[in-house]
Amino acid sequence: MARHVWPRDTPTARRIQIELSKKVRIHPLKKRPSYIAGVDAAFGGGSVIAVASLFTYPSLLHQADAVSREKIRFPYIPGFLSFREGHAIISAIRKLRHMPDVIIVDGQGIAHPKGIGIASHIGVLLGVPAIGCAKTQLVGEYAEPGPEKGQWSPLIYKKQQVGAVLRTRDNVKPVFVSPGHLIDLHSSIAIVLQSLTQYRLPEPIRRADHLSKELARTHP
Repeated sequence: MARHVWPRDTPTARRIQIELSKKVRIHPLKKRPSYIAGVDAAFGGGSVIAVASLFTYPSLLHQADAVSREKIRFPYIPGFLSFREGHAIISAIRKLRHMPDVIIVDGQGIAHPKGIGIASHIGVLLGVPAIGCAKTQLVGEYAEPGPEKGQWSPLIYKKQQVGAVLRTRDNVKPVFVSPGHLIDLHSSIAIVLQSLTQYRLPEPIRRADHLSKELARTHP
């Protein structure tokens, strides 16, 4: 991790994505997690504010939140979110009292043009299973899933299934779930569903999203 380069230019970032994508491993989760964390980031005052929220699993008892604030290192370019948020998010994760067994990221896993969205990027660098759970689609085609919670349809990109379009509440817009690293799609779907409360987003990333935006608003 100490040797990882966080570039400021797109050509270097693209080369790093290609190299890291070769290290992504998608396979069934090897053990049931005891701790999971949700991560997200917001922006304000020229800074990125990353939050990692730790919960027990499957009981979803909140354990801790960790925050990292850094100067923005990389411009906003679709497909390169890892280089804008990733360093701060990893710093926040490292501040948690327990390293999570699984990380849920508000972003993409392998459902990405280069097969390495921010969930895959973070998972590879930390060597921890990671799931992408995004609010919006980045790549691929899909049929609308059924209207009930738990129903999903395959997300297909370049003739490969890279994720699932998952209904997390009845008659509410679905989320886009894709495995990031050291986990497969079915395990990813199961953990996302188990991590829901009454909201559209899994509770760990819902909390991280709320806290990061609140910190950006109140401490610009």
